[in-house]
Amino acid sequence: MSDAWTWTYLDADGREMSGDGLVTTAFPSQSDAENWFGESWHELGAQGVDAVNLWHEGQLVYGPMSLRAAE
Repeated sequence: MSDAWTWTYLDADGREMSGDGLVTTAFPSQSDAENWFGESWHELGAQGVDAVNLWHEGQLVYGPMSLRAAE
């Protein structure tokens, strides 16, 4: 079985988003997925993403994790 770490993207109403610019390919490790997210979260927010979930082999690891600044 291959490792597959993936992100799903949620809008402000908690609905899953898809479309151009939203990476749907799997990452080979949690570290790779989180590093990509750390470099990309600003761009995701600019595309209307409000929160993300991290999945490993179809199991939710964590989320939803908000992209909004803490108040």
